[in-house]
Amino acid sequence: MQPPPGRQREGEPTIDDVAAAAGVSIRTVSRVLNKSPKVNAETRLRIEAAIAKLRFRPSLRARGLAMRRSFLIGLIHNDRNALVLDSIQRGIVALTAARGYEVIVHPTPVQPDAAIADVLAFVERSRVDGLVVLPPISGLDGLAAALGEAQVPAVALSSVPIDGFTGSIVSNEREAGALVARHLLGLGHRRLGIVNGPADVSSAQQRRLGFLEEVSRHGGAEVAEAPGDYDFPSGVTAAEHLLGLRGRPTGIFAANDIMAAGVLKVAARRRIAVPSELSVVGFDGSILTRMLTPALTSVLRPFGEMAAAAAEQLIARIEGREPPPPFQAALEIVAAETTGPAPT
Repeated sequence: MQPPPGRQREGEPTIDDVAAAAGVSIRTVSRVLNKSPKVNAETRLRIEAAIAKLRFRPSLRARGLAMRRSFLIGLIHNDRNALVLDSIQRGIVALTAARGYEVIVHPTPVQPDAAIADVLAFVERSRVDGLVVLPPISGLDGLAAALGEAQVPAVALSSVPIDGFTGSIVSNEREAGALVARHLLGLGHRRLGIVNGPADVSSAQQRRLGFLEEVSRHGGAEVAEAPGDYDFPSGVTAAEHLLGLRGRPTGIFAANDIMAAGVLKVAARRRIAVPSELSVVGFDGSILTRMLTPALTSVLRPFGEMAAAAAEQLIARIEGREPPPPFQAALEIVAAETTGPAPT
């Protein structure tokens, strides 16, 4: 049986015990637990020392009832890439745990009407204090407005700025696509290929545009394109097409690491040496880059930092504090073993 709100399980230290050990009132302990600035530094340190010594764990439910908050944050996604989602979850959980919040991960459909209804129902059911919304859901028309109307604080991760959310963390994936083009062109590659992501996903289109624009600016290079769906089978299918072309590409950009793994599989099957005959670049900088042989060159996205920054921004809004300065997600190429000079 669960103890009543505010009461710890038998044998566990209570807020009364902490107050007694620190020589302060229960209200003062409560202020420290809720990160109130109305406690001087010496008293705060004494209370924190008592909490650590007693191994006191505050009741989340009791705090919620007292402050009319749930101390729950929803993470909304439709990301089939488990490697990316894992990095994001680790980043957001590390931050929220330090701030006294828990995270509920909620997958939602990508169709706009169904997604909006699903997210609003989730908020009502779970009583979360706010949301961190991942792409492609964050880019759905009408979602930000619906959350605003429902007075639900929400911070979006996206590849382009989105109006209507409480806040946003933007990564310039168009520039990242250009970075890949410059990397391959700088190695002397003039026959290029790109395995695109889904046509209806903004991040995929931003990567494609940046890559193609940079190739066009450079001049003297050609690009063959193949569709992809951010999964391994589509990477394999796209690579079969690109590597089967007469005058096949010597450098291929796959719009995520999983599709890049598909390209490497086809190259191995066709006995095309990487990187002496073919250079391959992925996108995400996931753990997969280090698991593949040869190790994959990829664009590193700091998912953990981005997720933590989104949670920090959201919690500041929930608690009525000034949000931290805008977080600039720096994307960079981590050159590994799958890129080298173009074959002569």
